[in-house]
Amino acid sequence: MSGVSAGSPGPRLDGALFDRVDAHLAHADRELLDRYPGERFVRRPIHTVYVPASRFAPDTVAQWGSRALALLDEHAFDPAAFAGAFGIGADQAAALRSRVRAKLVAEPIEDLRVDFEDGYGMPGDDREDADARAAGRALANLADATGSTGPTGSTGLSGPGSPSFLGIRFKSLEAPTRRRGLRTLDLVLGEVLASGPLPPGWTVTLPKVTSVEQVEAMVIVLEALESQYGLAVGRLRFEVQVETAQSILGADGTALVARMVHAGAGRVSGLHYGTYDYSAGLGIAAAYQSLEHPAADHAKAVMQLAAAGTGVRVCDGSTNVMPTGPAQAVLAAWQLHARLVARALERGYYQGWDMHPGHLPSRYAATYRFYADGVEAACARVRAYVDGTGLGVVDEPATAQALAAFLVRGLHCGALDPAEVSAATGLVQAGLDALLDRRFTPTAAGEGGRP
Repeated sequence: MSGVSAGSPGPRLDGALFDRVDAHLAHADRELLDRYPGERFVRRPIHTVYVPASRFAPDTVAQWGSRALALLDEHAFDPAAFAGAFGIGADQAAALRSRVRAKLVAEPIEDLRVDFEDGYGMPGDDREDADARAAGRALANLADATGSTGPTGSTGLSGPGSPSFLGIRFKSLEAPTRRRGLRTLDLVLGEVLASGPLPPGWTVTLPKVTSVEQVEAMVIVLEALESQYGLAVGRLRFEVQVETAQSILGADGTALVARMVHAGAGRVSGLHYGTYDYSAGLGIAAAYQSLEHPAADHAKAVMQLAAAGTGVRVCDGSTNVMPTGPAQAVLAAWQLHARLVARALERGYYQGWDMHPGHLPSRYAATYRFYADGVEAACARVRAYVDGTGLGVVDEPATAQALAAFLVRGLHCGALDPAEVSAATGLVQAGLDALLDRRFTPTAAGEGGRP
């Protein structure tokens, strides 16, 4: 016998051993927290609209809204036509059409990028300098009319025609366009700041990223701009546009996009998939370049894995099929776009690009349907989790967090009504916030989470 006394044995591991384990894992613990801080459940846009700088003007957002409304009223003029246009059930059509129309009036564009890259070209330095200054002034004017980005549980809708998020896409950090792109960024930022503080939803897009070093260089540039313009350290953030094969698979066989996220020193806010540059770079024939191509699915899956737990969002790409021309062509383009948006949402990509005013009705119709289809079950499961009653499904805290995130995303974009969600879940903002942070307890909900 080993000399163990009879009866229930006590623990054999002592404090000294625990201290050794803590010391051994201290570095890994710090790295985990630094590299994977978790999702930030602030309002984020459901789309990004790119408008070439040469066609951008102070009334561009209003013009997009007007054109989108005109198309909706022409081709989806009542609930029945709306249901047919977007493949929506008759029982949902009236309510969803009303919500989509209200969105197109209040905030037709959630996230705006003035494009100085592929959509703009190389008009010469004098012309680009002038367009950069004009864009900065126009963006500052839009920012003056922009409301807050909205707390948890609010629709976040701002004033008529005002996007809650805005910025520019400048030319890449590849050698031929590097200096021109950075000059444009500097000029636009200077004009915006000359009119007032930097808008809360300001961000910029770095295109055609081919190396981790370009991301590191972008951090150096933003640090310098913050210093020159007297901005708080870390205020300037950027999106990495993934549109080259090198972003997904480096020469050493690693997924460079994962290293890019962490090389951004906390400044990378999103990974945007570039449908056509990426597809063309892989040699895919033009007729088959699509958000549904297996190569696109692979790239976005790698991006999603790289971003998981970092707080960086993944943005789907665009379709180049425009809803223009005769009614048949508009409806076909709407149905394609709505299907692609729904497909992205099902895969966890909650943002995409829109390239034409006619994409706004299908973007909001598909997005609002996604939340309308899921809200009843999500609310019921949240309420069962909060009350501890169960519905034949035992949800873990992580699933409860995902359910709350679904509801909050729907609230932020205007797809869901705060009062209805509160009534169905038994929770107000504090309760949803507690689920999002995975710190929910019945006591906490009773003190601040229930209406």
